[in-house]
Amino acid sequence: MTPAGNSEAIGVDLGGTKMLVGVLAPTGEVVHRRVVSSSGMNAEQVMGALDLELSGALEARPGVAAIGLGVPCTLDREDGRCINAVQLQMQDVPIRAEVHERFGLPVSVDNDANTAVLAEHRRGAAMGATNVVMLTIGTGIGGGLIIDGQLYRGTTGAAAELGHVVVDINGPPCQGSCPNHGCIESIASGTALGLEAIAAAEQNEDSALGQAARQGQIVDGRLVTELAHGGDPVSIEVVALVGKRLGAALSGLANIFDPDVILLGGGVMAAGELLLGPAREEFRSRALPPQNTIPIRAAALGAEAGMIGSAVLALEEIGEVSELPTRTFARDHR
Repeated sequence: MTPAGNSEAIGVDLGGTKMLVGVLAPTGEVVHRRVVSSSGMNAEQVMGALDLELSGALEARPGVAAIGLGVPCTLDREDGRCINAVQLQMQDVPIRAEVHERFGLPVSVDNDANTAVLAEHRRGAAMGATNVVMLTIGTGIGGGLIIDGQLYRGTTGAAAELGHVVVDINGPPCQGSCPNHGCIESIASGTALGLEAIAAAEQNEDSALGQAARQGQIVDGRLVTELAHGGDPVSIEVVALVGKRLGAALSGLANIFDPDVILLGGGVMAAGELLLGPAREEFRSRALPPQNTIPIRAAALGAEAGMIGSAVLALEEIGEVSELPTRTFARDHR
């Protein structure tokens, strides 16, 4: 599916570790893209990098009509202000106003998980759905909701922080500026996967994971996923553990929202069925019927979902609205 109209828009997915900038053409094709690191940046550094990348995108595609920003923070949608970012050092930053002042184009701002679920609803795995729950699982866990066909943002625009739903009041401390313990993010994110892998490597020195650690390799979510795909039993067990935790958390979200489909995106989805299989099994055993038959699917647009969604948001907010298809989502009765 492609956006209506003839305008191009810049989409930015500003993540906790990287910034993805692209230009979405009227055909739906990404005609310019750049990825740069954002890890460890403070607000001034983030805005400087954003300025540089937007300038480059506009130089490459001078006919751009609008800019969309997906930011990993709670937002005040009314004035486009980043209130607090867990994974970045950004608090109380008037990001929309600063970008508009710099470039003179219409600027749309939303939470990065909101832009991801918008992309999947308009162009990806949730096309035609009425109600959607999505988790983006990377360094942290973001959440996005489509309710009655529309993004649900709450009163101020800060809703759907699903990764910060508490599932264990005595659980591990959450990350960054989150003051809580036992959030879904603390037990099922890419960071949590890496911590479980480190513990498993120490306890199983003869495993492929343990040997990799002894050889000085960085033990993180990426390594344990790679070794699990290679057949290492200890790594498979680590990925499955995080999958089961995720499935338990999803059962609660399903009981609340009863969506047509639950989507999982982000870098951790590189684990594929090694994660999804245990998650679905745990989900089916815990969610109330009929919610336990809700399909759980990997997002279709991969790492570009947030960037594409930011561009789609920008186009929609200047009046270029996509026509949505119809689709029936069958419940999973396996």
